[in-house]
Amino acid sequence: MENTRKFFSVKTKIYIFVVITVLSVAFGTSLIAFSLSVDQIDRYYRQSASDNARNMASQLDGDYLARLKDEAASDEFQELRARAEEEDNEQLIEDHLKEEGLWDQYIEIRHSLSQYIDNMEGVTYMYVVAHGDKDAEYDMYLIDDESTKLYETGYYEEREEELRGKDIADLEEPTISDGDWGWLCSDFKPVYDSNGDCVCVVGCDFDMEEVMSERTSVLATLIFGSIIFTAIVLGIAVWFINNIIIRPIAVMTDEMKRFRPGEHKDYETAGVMSPDFRNDDEIGEIYHGIRNMQIDIIDYLDEKLKVESDIKHKEQRIDQLSNETNTDALTGVGSKSAYIKKSAEINRRIGKEKTEFAIVMVDMNNLKDINDAYGHKAGDLYITGCCDLICEVFKHSPVYRIGGDEFVVILQGPDYEERNELTAKLRAGFIESYAREDVDPWLRYSAAAGMAENASDDTTVEFVFKRADKAMYEDKQSFKKRFGGMIRD
Repeated sequence: MENTRKFFSVKTKIYIFVVITVLSVAFGTSLIAFSLSVDQIDRYYRQSASDNARNMASQLDGDYLARLKDEAASDEFQELRARAEEEDNEQLIEDHLKEEGLWDQYIEIRHSLSQYIDNMEGVTYMYVVAHGDKDAEYDMYLIDDESTKLYETGYYEEREEELRGKDIADLEEPTISDGDWGWLCSDFKPVYDSNGDCVCVVGCDFDMEEVMSERTSVLATLIFGSIIFTAIVLGIAVWFINNIIIRPIAVMTDEMKRFRPGEHKDYETAGVMSPDFRNDDEIGEIYHGIRNMQIDIIDYLDEKLKVESDIKHKEQRIDQLSNETNTDALTGVGSKSAYIKKSAEINRRIGKEKTEFAIVMVDMNNLKDINDAYGHKAGDLYITGCCDLICEVFKHSPVYRIGGDEFVVILQGPDYEERNELTAKLRAGFIESYAREDVDPWLRYSAAAGMAENASDDTTVEFVFKRADKAMYEDKQSFKKRFGGMIRD
């Protein structure tokens, strides 16, 4: 019987093998490199947007913004805003805000936003937006930078499609999107009033138009380079297949098996082919071509290591900025932002597990008198002295400065077990310090303190905070009765 099996030549097999291998390596390496680069760049911009929005939000007065929000949402203001926009008359808005006592802080915040945009590289927009629920279709802009018309205050703008159905005060991560304003990396951080309610959000946008344009260009270059590279290698492969010799292939195969690329490896330790291959023919060309590829891979790994080191340095800088945001610059204790984070952490545990903690609210007395009479340098000494006394008493619990003259301590561990004794000790310490008349006035530390512990029906830290604040107020009244009118809030 005649053999009818189809002949499949070695030459064809090698062609197929070489084509598949070269295409896989070229395009796979390009796609992996492109994917890694995109991921690293996106993470950097997301982190930057988040940190800058959080930093600005921590500096704003939530109570003032709550007042401005209510005023901007009123029918009277909206009618005035529409008229000011129609007439292109910013003075109408300025006069109204002055009448309502809102102008000074408004212009201060507006200036701060402009300075931030001017001084922070990459920040394109920074603004304050009234916080609506997740189903809101429109957002109201409260304050924008100085390049924006005043009558934009109170302007309702349709929410971006990618933010529909989301609580923009609590996004899982910053968004990168191509919207009405072009390619932007955006994040929003909440601003809370003194009651702990979110009244608005600070938005921070990084311009990514250039990044996306370069990304497209890089991808096109990689694809084009891969095609060119593949065409060159396949041309050499055709030359090799037409002039195949078994022994040089075996030698070349052995050399290739030695190649083990990796970080911190030089050409020799990685097993790059030796340069003394003697064949001056097609196989020799392929041999040296593969050797050059190995060298390129080692060089690429070295360059990749340098890039990762640079990214790590930038991430460390971002972490440093985050730490500075969470630390009060004057006293070194936790900032209001750190307290908010700690409260959120405790809130997540409440209801899920047994959570024992107490809150001590401390409000300093006479700070304004010290500042007015002896200057802010004396006032700073007065603040740090009061803070030191608080930290000395509560050695095992975090202390936070949440306002100019307000401190909060979250009692835990041994301090929680001895909460009543330690609170009494703190009050006695302030009374003893205030009673000293042999020291300068700014060294006579005085403050009222109130403590409240977590109860079984408390669902958030805010409930405990309010009871501690009430107890502090009662202590302040007691202090006033004892020392007369000298003690001021």
